[in-house]
Amino acid sequence: MALNIQTFKTRALTALIFVIVMLAGLFINAWTFMALFLVIMIGSLFEFVKIIRKIADKDYVVLLPLSIIYIIMPLLMMIDLGITINKTESPLNSVIVYSALLPCAIIFSIWINDTMAYLVGSFIGKTPFSKISPKKTWEGTIGGALLCVIVIALAGYYIPVAKIISWQHWLFIAAICAVFGTAGDLLESKLKRMAAIKDSGSFMPGHGGFLDRFDSLLVATPFVWLYIKLLL
Repeated sequence: MALNIQTFKTRALTALIFVIVMLAGLFINAWTFMALFLVIMIGSLFEFVKIIRKIADKDYVVLLPLSIIYIIMPLLMMIDLGITINKTESPLNSVIVYSALLPCAIIFSIWINDTMAYLVGSFIGKTPFSKISPKKTWEGTIGGALLCVIVIALAGYYIPVAKIISWQHWLFIAAICAVFGTAGDLLESKLKRMAAIKDSGSFMPGHGGFLDRFDSLLVATPFVWLYIKLLL
């Protein structure tokens, strides 16, 4: 298939803007971080409602509470991983402390897993992984997960700011992101198939909607949150 230059330019520009906005939201301060995930929450909720209306027609209202579990709770957990409120004697003087370390670990793990799974699957993928997503292969899925775990574990070992957590914990966090991130991608693919749509939305030309971009994050985050709260 011949490369469509205009499509490639659109996808590349959209991806660049997306990365810039994500990094700005993550690294500027606590307020940009919370604003970023509030926008993601609103966009994801809008698309989720659109999808379940297509699936359930007039009975879609019955499924609306699922949005709390699927979208609202995971994103609130993500905010909780980044924000700590140090209480003082006066509640009005409480200090908000923000660290991008854990949110970035989840996001970068998912990005690495998705990218490496795509590359490994493109080169050596032969065995279909799931009928829900025919383009996924076992080779790509396993390769992506292994490379994700290796990269994040090495980062945790060598990057000074990450050493507040042992590299073994980073290894497990990356593994959780790889496994449940893939599950999140499959879940969203199943919802789109049931709704008979290709993309959840069109806020990113050439890349789809909010749920297309954050499906892995929504499922992986609660499990990372539980791991951190219970074992760290």
